[in-house]
Amino acid sequence: MTAAVPSAPAPEPIPTEVELADALMRASKRMRKATFHRLAPHGLTPSQGRALDTLAWSCGRGTRLNQLAERLRIAPRSATTVVDALEAAGLVTRSPDPDDRRATLLHLTEQGEAAVAQIAAVRREVAAEYFGPVSSAERVTLLRLLHVAEEAYEQAHPHHGPHGHPHAAPAAGG
Repeated sequence: MTAAVPSAPAPEPIPTEVELADALMRASKRMRKATFHRLAPHGLTPSQGRALDTLAWSCGRGTRLNQLAERLRIAPRSATTVVDALEAAGLVTRSPDPDDRRATLLHLTEQGEAAVAQIAAVRREVAAEYFGPVSSAERVTLLRLLHVAEEAYEQAHPHHGPHGHPHAAPAAGG
């Protein structure tokens, strides 16, 4: 009697683009939901958190409302609503723009800076929980592949505008 030769495991089926997109959307939604639930006790909504995070990148120079709206990719009116709530909560102040008296600059208060630190801590916690089981090598590969997909999309769709970091400096004249 001859010993049975173990057969090689069947190769995994190649996922479709839709399966990849669905998996990415599920991951994003789960992390956003976990982040939202952890920030809710602090009285912050996701849009307020994004605005605070964006304002933190101005390094104390201040940001005009229209620049904030641009960086968040929202309508200026929506940005006004978010900033009104942040100002009422004592997280943001408005001050005259010394370069243009018609414009107003937004600045984080000390409470706003503390909120930014809290948001960063929550994001780190959620990311660590989600990606903790993923090996370092798999993380490097995953990030590289996401960059490849993003760059290819941007090249194929240049009219959609920049999709870089939301805190990147606005275009000249912005």
